[in-house]
Amino acid sequence: MKDIEHLQAKTKEEIIALFQEVLQNNQTNLDNLTEVNQTQTQKIESLRAQVNTLQHQLKQAVQSRYGKKSEKLSQDHPQQLLFDEAQAPEAIKVVEKENEEITIATYTRKKTGRKPLPKELPRKQVIHDLPEAEKICECGCTLTHIADDKSEQLEIIPAQVYVIENIKKKYACKACELTIKTAKQTAQIIPKSIATASLLAHVAVAKIDDHLPLYRQEEIFKRSGIDIPRASLSLWMIRIGEAIQPLINLMQDNINDYDIVYADETPVQVLNEKNRKATQKSYMWLFIGGSPEKRSYYYHYAQTRASGVPYQILDDFKGYLHCDGYSGYLSLFTTKPIKGVGCMAHARRKFVEITKVVKEKGLAHEAINIIAKLYAIEKQIKENQYSSNEIKAYRAEHAQPILDEFKQWLLTHKTKVPPSFPIGKAIAYTLKQWPYLINYIEDGRLEIDNNLSERGIKPFVIGRKNWMFMGNEHGARATTNLFSLIETAKAHQLNPFAYLRYVFEKLPLANTLEDYERLMPYNCQHLKQTA
Repeated sequence: MKDIEHLQAKTKEEIIALFQEVLQNNQTNLDNLTEVNQTQTQKIESLRAQVNTLQHQLKQAVQSRYGKKSEKLSQDHPQQLLFDEAQAPEAIKVVEKENEEITIATYTRKKTGRKPLPKELPRKQVIHDLPEAEKICECGCTLTHIADDKSEQLEIIPAQVYVIENIKKKYACKACELTIKTAKQTAQIIPKSIATASLLAHVAVAKIDDHLPLYRQEEIFKRSGIDIPRASLSLWMIRIGEAIQPLINLMQDNINDYDIVYADETPVQVLNEKNRKATQKSYMWLFIGGSPEKRSYYYHYAQTRASGVPYQILDDFKGYLHCDGYSGYLSLFTTKPIKGVGCMAHARRKFVEITKVVKEKGLAHEAINIIAKLYAIEKQIKENQYSSNEIKAYRAEHAQPILDEFKQWLLTHKTKVPPSFPIGKAIAYTLKQWPYLINYIEDGRLEIDNNLSERGIKPFVIGRKNWMFMGNEHGARATTNLFSLIETAKAHQLNPFAYLRYVFEKLPLANTLEDYERLMPYNCQHLKQTA
């Protein structure tokens, strides 16, 4: 009643003003509520995106921990099976079949399954004959030998170790008793060491190529009654790593002299580094280059992953650099005469990671299918063994239209998916790398990806899982040198042990550049792997 009486006491103009004030306040409140609602909606969307991202990361972690590591996708389902117990019985049958003896019939027939044992291996015959009582037929006649059934088994004798006694003849003149001459011992790669070239080669190959830590080799030697402390083995590796430095320098020269190089890097733990904590990461870099006939694998230890490392290694290099999307390589493309060639496998991997955790087929599968067309072209090129000029022309005709299609696909969907989503990140990464991903079509010698260096870095990664870390900088550098020499030798199909033994025998006698050149893997084809 009081409010009505209050309004009746006011004039018409005052009442209108009062209602306008109420309407204004209501509108302000409505605007505030609308703003709060929009803020809450944006927050909800942000949290939803965060939940989706975390769910994707969780699925990726589960896939990485328990799933298959292969990037090949199932034709029936994008989500590959985590366990294949159903295939186990068939696999066991195959293994059992391959473990059977090889029967050699008296006539020639086509063999299937396992390869025969190498012919160059020595043979020792073991004769299996019937007892004399069983050589009598039921009719009373003596059985006649008509043929032999032969089969082969592989025997192994543990490594034979023996001591070489170096006896240096000494001569003197009994007449004047002034002259004494002693025969000189052949120069050794480690002077006054008990280790011969073959022993050093054995230890180096076991550690680098077979990934056998030195403490395990120490135990193996003990089983043969030989006590070689791990410290001695470690010192030997450092000494031979330093001795082969001239050959490593030639490898770096080969890489800088050619116009195509591949690069990759991986972390390594070095415990006792100067002015650094034991927990700080160092890096193993790999550079593969040189002309095909002088292909070299150059491993390099560095305390950092910064761009200064490739800048220093490729000081005189001019040409194409195959690498992944790591930003440390980018400065080379703007400050040196180097053109980057991106890795399509890395771009593909971003989409594959999505398909491993998302069951429904979507944009990631579309991207993979487009990239598959590019790799189908590369497969065709390899099968037909085209020349570099033919490869360039073939790619221009067949790959270029697909690349154009793929770029348009990326640009179209970039605006349709949130950039924080995994598919948005995959698209953004591919577009960022696009200027480098398409450079492989410029030269028929270039490759669509950087898989060569990824395969080259893998032996080090496998070894790292076994010996976990390196003791100090000297050991790290020695290891990189030995990796360089062994992997380069393997790239030229050499037997690593035979090659290292040959190098360790001849290296102390080398004095000139020509002497060192003759010891390079590509000049030692007489040590080529036979099996």
